Amino acid sequence: MKQGKKPTRRQRIEIKDWGLNPENWLVERDMPTAMVLVHRYTGSSRTIRRGA
Repeated sequence: MKQGKKPTRRQRIEIKDWGLNPENWLVERDMPTAMVLVHRYTGSSRTIRRGA
């Protein structure tokens, strides 16, 4: 698993739109169709889908 990075402003807005707290999530991968997040404390991962 890659090391997560602090989300950018645009990414924080997308994370918040999904009902998650951006302060608790790190961005592992940012692709055009999805964004893979890793929880800062538990290490669990979650994929957020983008686009139509």
